[in-house]
Amino acid sequence: MRHFLTLKDFTKDEILDMIDIAIKIKKDFLQSKSTPLMKNKILAMIFEKNSTRTRVSFEAGIYQLGGMGMFLSSKDTQLGRGEPIKDTARAIGSMVDMIMLRTYSQERLEEFASYSPVPVINGLSDLFHPAQLLTDYLTMIECGIYLLNRQYDSVHIATPKVAYIGDGNNMANSWLMLASKLGFELTIASPEGYMPDTKVVQDAMSFAQISGAKITITTCPKQALKGCNVVTTDTWASMGQEDEKQERKKIFEDYCVNDDLMSLADQNAIFLHCFPAYRGQEVTDSVVEGHQSRVFQEAQNRLHAQKGIMVWLHQNRI
Repeated sequence: MRHFLTLKDFTKDEILDMIDIAIKIKKDFLQSKSTPLMKNKILAMIFEKNSTRTRVSFEAGIYQLGGMGMFLSSKDTQLGRGEPIKDTARAIGSMVDMIMLRTYSQERLEEFASYSPVPVINGLSDLFHPAQLLTDYLTMIECGIYLLNRQYDSVHIATPKVAYIGDGNNMANSWLMLASKLGFELTIASPEGYMPDTKVVQDAMSFAQISGAKITITTCPKQALKGCNVVTTDTWASMGQEDEKQERKKIFEDYCVNDDLMSLADQNAIFLHCFPAYRGQEVTDSVVEGHQSRVFQEAQNRLHAQKGIMVWLHQNRI
């Protein structure tokens, strides 16, 4: 059974195959062509963490693929009342064709998947957010910023140099996985004590030896941004860290992506953010609304990237 829990589990070609499916689906979507590639299939969406874009994109996506989506919050399931994960996974998995789980713990997600009889998708965990990274790479391709190993309609302008600025959270960890699998250059700038997960960094460095990726971890945002093609960041305090917000604001104040920092990037660089964006903290309003920002194109691409993931899992189900 193939699950989509982390990009660590996939080869470069498998990741790009999902992207190719998403590109085709989006092209058909924009031409108002139907893509019932999962006709009559049911996606159960379990949310232990709140969501806006993840729910809308998965629910709209499965409907557009000809299937049906079922929203389940922790209040709606016995998971929220202490039922063992293995019981919920096997029971729900016997009634649906695919499950998306958004949860606080990667370990919890992996335990759920180990008992599920159907594919499980990571809708976000404390350690990884892989669906967002396929979204971001799809957006990069549309902007002509991608590795020249497959032919796309956009004009290839650069081998990607990506700068991630801010908290070494699940987004930073996921960028490490994508870069190390595909083979592009990534620099992460985070304060001391807020670096990406050590084990994830070790895994990424190992994969980079095969793919040729260049990965740098630094505390200096200016070093990371110099000449890069993609600038990205994320909130300084994720869900569950609300009591740390004020302390984090002080620690991260030099990591706000503003116009001065953006000026260090390549003149054709784009800015990405997975949202929600806290303007005036990790990024200024002028950058979010600026001419280099692609955040709303990126937001819509969640819909298409996740359709690519679902279709790939459906087609490769063993």
